Formats: sequence, C-alpha cells, structure tokens
Amino acid sequence: MIFSRILQFVRAVTAKVSVDDGKYISAHLNGEEQKIFFAMSVADQAHSLRTAYTIERLVIEDKRGVDKEFLIRCALLHDVGRKAGDLTIRGKIFAVLVTTFAPRFAERLELNGNRALHVYHHHAELGAQKLQRLGLFKEAKIIAKHHAPPKPNDPPELKLLRMADNEN
Repeated sequence: MIFSRILQFVRAVTAKVSVDDGKYISAHLNGEEQKIFFAMSVADQAHSLRTAYTIERLVIEDKRGVDKEFLIRCALLHDVGRKAGDLTIRGKIFAVLVTTFAPRFAERLELNGNRALHVYHHHAELGAQKLQRLGLFKEAKIIAKHHAPPKPNDPPELKLLRMADNEN
C-alpha cells in the first residue's frame, strides 16, 4: 500500500501526455469528451491514460467478450470529476492521509466545506454527472461506481475498470 502510494506520487509529479498519447485520446474520445478529459490535471490525464492502456491488456486476458472501446472510453473518463485545480497534488496527499488516518476528522472537514476532500471522496459521482450531461449514460453508470465497494453482481466492465484503476 505505501509503495503504491509513493509510486502514485512520483507518477503525478512527473506526469506528461505525449503526442502519441494525444493521438490515442483522439482515436477514442470525441470532441466533447476530449474537452472534459483535457480539463483534468496533467497528472490525472496521465493516470487515465495508464488506466486505459491497462484496460487493453486486461480485455485481452479476460476473455469475457466485453466491449473494449467502451471500456477504453470509461478508463479515459473515469476521473473527469476532478478537474484541474480542484485537487492539487498537495490536496490529494492531504486527502489520502487524513481519510486513511483520521476518517472522522476528514468527514468533519468535508462537511465544513473542504473542497479537496469533497472532490476526492465524490469525484466518481461528479464525473458521472458530467458524462450524463453529454448523454454518456452507460459510461456514467460504470464510472459512478468505480470506487464503490464491489458487489457480486457487478458487471465485468466495472470489475475490469476497478482493476485497471487500482494498478495505476
């Protein structure tokens, strides 16, 4: 757990989106989808790209016949509830630490208007709302639940998105 958090931090501070990444994004997202993708911080964009690349591998390994294009779109858009400026790297570190080590204190801070904690805790639902406004109801349904506790009847797409997100 600690090692993965350190790796996330290093990836966030060194994040880049290459020209090839841009081509990949253009191949999988339309203009409106790209707008909300590029409204995220570069760190979240890079994370979402890594998640999409992991989805490609998982779909090949999974063999359940899931819709690869749909899942790539979900992976690229799964964190659009966090737009640039909502949750800085420092804010995310704070949110992770206070939520992990002092969850009740985190709840109180969020109730008292701490924007970083609100976005950290609710970005899945916030992103789903953005996607619904674009008419992406199927994607919104999966993305809204990507941090919810797993249930036995979760669709395979949600399970794969969670796996890919957790790897990145």
